Amino acid sequence: MKALLLENIHPEARRLLTERGFEVDTAKGALDEAELIEALDGVDFLGIRSKTHVTRTVLDKSPLLLGIGAFCIGTNQIDLAAAARQGTAVFNAPFSNTRSVVELAIAEIIAMARHLTDKNQMMHAGIWDKSAKGAHEVRGRTLGIVGYGNIGSQLSVVAESLGFRVLFYDIADKLALGNAQRCETLDELLAEAETVTLHVDGREGNAGLFGAEQFAKMRPRSLFLNLCRGFVVDHEALREHLLSGHIAGAALDVFHEEPKVAGEPFTSSLQGIPNVILTPHIGGSTEEAQEDIGRFVAGKLRDFAFTGTTNMSVNMPQVQVPESSNHRILHLHKNVPGVLAMVNGVLADYGANIEHQMLSTRGDLGYVITDIGSTITPELIDKLQGLAETVRLRVIEARS
Repeated sequence: MKALLLENIHPEARRLLTERGFEVDTAKGALDEAELIEALDGVDFLGIRSKTHVTRTVLDKSPLLLGIGAFCIGTNQIDLAAAARQGTAVFNAPFSNTRSVVELAIAEIIAMARHLTDKNQMMHAGIWDKSAKGAHEVRGRTLGIVGYGNIGSQLSVVAESLGFRVLFYDIADKLALGNAQRCETLDELLAEAETVTLHVDGREGNAGLFGAEQFAKMRPRSLFLNLCRGFVVDHEALREHLLSGHIAGAALDVFHEEPKVAGEPFTSSLQGIPNVILTPHIGGSTEEAQEDIGRFVAGKLRDFAFTGTTNMSVNMPQVQVPESSNHRILHLHKNVPGVLAMVNGVLADYGANIEHQMLSTRGDLGYVITDIGSTITPELIDKLQGLAETVRLRVIEARS
């Protein structure tokens, strides 16, 4: 099998895949749509991060692509529905860089509370400004977390250990960890929090979540962080509130438009404003996180390739099975009544002895994995492939 890994994915991913016999090509930067279509010729598995967009057009032109690994948390850069329709499984790393993002958020909150970036800049300019004016401890302050998922909830725990009072708001019911308090509305959180940090996902409904109205409702001289998605925040509105002094500091790690590769020019209307920290989308960019992401996602692609396991896929029915010494048939199909009976009928007609079988459904798709203790004939495969309900069929040969 052949894999293509883009955007400087950690070498651990290549090592793991190569170890299992994959032919692996790598590239440092992202590819645009036309470049990606060309590069995917003959490729079975694609690995990307956040900059490469796998559109419906890309998928339509790459019907043999078996799987996509998003070596990051977000998957909004992939057309998940189009991938599912043609049987291309998508995996991501929902946990691996959680701690790295949390530590960056804590570091930036403290840096803004103490005006460390401004003090540092003045020292480099030869200015000795020894003053406590505007500098505060974070102990006893109220932190408002918008989005209480993997990152938001872990930030809650770490922040509380530093002495923060923690409030959170999420549209889903979430268990409050430690002494964190849930807010029923975003407005309730904004009215009390002295620091607001965003950790929402990349769904379309979150576009423009935070704009002029929300900044106006924040407490005077409060701090603001966005380490989730660039399109969530109106940067012009943030700029106005920073210049007016209503917002005392801001830290942003994500932007509406981001360069594809390191070294490309970057511009933002927030550049040059005091007590504003701008970082180049490095929330999860620690050696520890990237190595773990490489291992985790490559492991999911490997398991799908050699066993058919789709556990933790973001767009496929969830089936987890071990490797087998039998022949294995992977049948992805339309989720309509009677498909399993039809599949088993075909197997019976051709004398196939079922050793083990698992079925799972998700939305419009069903996925059945069947281990066969007898020979699989080409005629049997053709019959299954010819079923009107078949989306994708794959066979994993028995290990010798």
